[in-house]
Amino acid sequence: MDSAVVMNVIVDNVREMNEYFTEVAMGDGLAPLLVLVGTLLIVFSLGVFGALTLGAVGNLFTSS
Repeated sequence: MDSAVVMNVIVDNVREMNEYFTEVAMGDGLAPLLVLVGTLLIVFSLGVFGALTLGAVGNLFTSS
């Protein structure tokens, strides 16, 4: 039953974090641009390193 409590806390924290990020993203000044650029950097990095990881794992199972 303890795992259900932990999951509820995690879900509540994610909802609260989403509200805070939405407030910042809809804010004044350069805040929306900074959120967008940060998101693009993270997505690009995850894509590159994900492709490299998949290539390395695929190389393990193929013969040279």
